[in-house]
Formats: sequence, structure tokens, C-alpha cells
Amino acid sequence: MTTVLARIRRKSLTFLRQPWFVQVWFVPVWILLGISKALIFTVSFRRLAPRLGHRTDIAPWVPLLTPKQEQRAWMIGRLVRMTARYTPWVSNCFPQAVAARALLGLYNVPYILYFGLQRDVQDSTGMKAHAWVVAGRVPVTGGQSFMQFTVVGCFVASSLVDVAAP
Repeated sequence: MTTVLARIRRKSLTFLRQPWFVQVWFVPVWILLGISKALIFTVSFRRLAPRLGHRTDIAPWVPLLTPKQEQRAWMIGRLVRMTARYTPWVSNCFPQAVAARALLGLYNVPYILYFGLQRDVQDSTGMKAHAWVVAGRVPVTGGQSFMQFTVVGCFVASSLVDVAAP
């Protein structure tokens, strides 16, 4: 029992050392990850896609950000990735990308949400899918995935629609 209390105390102190942004948004993002996961399983992608942003060409590119927007994107990425570790459900790349997209949109930070595919090395007939969000130089969620996955879809922030149009 003392080890459980010691662990709770340690986790609480670690949480209190986090930036205020993470402390304030932790519970709402936890809920948002749950809603994202539920939407992914209950709503068809065709109906979910318009909420992800404006669909554009699959050419990989990233928007430029101001230093303030870049800092916000780093914090949102850190928050979403950290919160995802504490959900009782699996918050893999897609729910994280949806949650990050929602927060980036809320803070008016230009983003691009990418969907990619990769051949599964273990199963020659299988494929792996991945979703990741990039804002400027910041890999918000999903890491540096351009080298591993072939981009099959892109959704950009509404503020980038004019820039993304061919």
C-alpha cells in the first residue's frame, strides 16, 4: 500500500511541475481523446473528414509559423502525447491527431493533418496506416513520419486553404 501511495505522490508532484498549459488542459484533452476515439469508431470517415480540415493535394509541405505559434504547437503536442498515455483506451495516432487538430484550430495555429500508408514488413499482403499532425517545423503528433509512410491524404487548417489550392 505504501508503494501505491508513493507512486501517487510522485505522479502528482510530476504533474504539478508541468507547465500551466498542460495542467489546465489535461482533463479536457483526456475527454477529447475519448470523444475522438468514439467518433472514429461510430462515424464514417466520409462524415468525419470535413471536420479534420480542408482536403488538399497529397504533396507533403508544412506551413510557416510565428515563434509564438510554434511554441503553442510544441505545447499542444506535448500535452496530447502525455495525456494519451493516461487513457484507459488505446489513444493511438488517429485520436491523437484529431485532438491535436482541435486544439490547434482553437488556437489558430496553422496545421496539416496527414494520413499515410506503409507496407507491413511482417505480412507482405498487409498495410500499416498512420496519422500525424505537423505545424511548421513541429511534429505535433505522430513523429517524423514522412520517411516511413507514403502520404495518401492531407487536411489543412482553414487559414491555409488559399495557400494549399493549386
